[in-house]
Amino acid sequence: MTWDDSNGLKVFAGRHMIDLAMRMCRHLGSPLGSARTDQFPDGELIVRIEEDVRGRDCFVVLSTCEPVNDNLMELLIFADSLRRASARRITAVIPYFGYGRQDRKDRGRTPITAKLVANLISGAGYDRVLALDLHAAQIQGFFDLPVDHLAAGSVLMPHFSSIFTQGESPLTVVSPDVGNMKIAEKYADLLGADLAVIYKRRISGSEVVSTQIIGDVQGRTVLMVDDMISTAGTICQAAELVLKAGAVNVYVAASHGVFVGPAIRRILDSPIKRVIITNTIPDEGRLEPLAGKLDVICISKLFADAIHHIHHNKSVSALFRSFAESKR
Repeated sequence: MTWDDSNGLKVFAGRHMIDLAMRMCRHLGSPLGSARTDQFPDGELIVRIEEDVRGRDCFVVLSTCEPVNDNLMELLIFADSLRRASARRITAVIPYFGYGRQDRKDRGRTPITAKLVANLISGAGYDRVLALDLHAAQIQGFFDLPVDHLAAGSVLMPHFSSIFTQGESPLTVVSPDVGNMKIAEKYADLLGADLAVIYKRRISGSEVVSTQIIGDVQGRTVLMVDDMISTAGTICQAAELVLKAGAVNVYVAASHGVFVGPAIRRILDSPIKRVIITNTIPDEGRLEPLAGKLDVICISKLFADAIHHIHHNKSVSALFRSFAESKR
């Protein structure tokens, strides 16, 4: 699909998201918008829009990943800059939504930071949000504006099918925790696989203990699916657990490859055969050590199609209808 630039669509990108945004623009047949983000010596940011956006439908591509607070501030400032430049509509395209795990009060005197961040984005001047696999579906309700919630399954499934169609052992899809069961069940249905779940107990914000498998993995290839891989403690423990229970091979898939702290070393030292993620978070060389164990699936076309649908006031849910009911 292509169209003349005069129709009003304009896509911009944060400093760390230029590669993904340019891929989206190639699918859209539209050039990336011209903007520059500068940082003052004291750390303050300024976003300068370097072309006319008056009356245009503008999209800002920016994951609020590490450095989380810098990227979040850049996202907020982008909206203010575009609003003051008289953009007609501004959409925040957030492939990975940081602070998404702080979505509820799990103990006394703690914040619901996901709601705070949603308030900031709404108050900055955005008209709508486009995101992929939020950590919890209820985060959509934290925004006081429309949210289009995409599912990575529509781009991951073709890759899974190519891997597991010729498998020598039967496939079991494993949810690494009870909260992810609906998504795991959807993948199991589409792949014609069995389903299992691992019971885990969280010790702290960075430490999780996997203790029990509910389901059969004996003599089977295991595909573990989750929304993100952060420190990789959960998936590596779970991989050890299913292998001890008789699994033949372990594959791991996640929408977001956060990979912080000891994650890369844990994965390299683990029995996991392959890790499959999307490129919602920029690589910038950090994933090079995992090259032999990692498949990165590009989500640029999915986002480009969603941007096209939003711009032309078409349904976005039609892009991932088979996964629309699988959000947890």
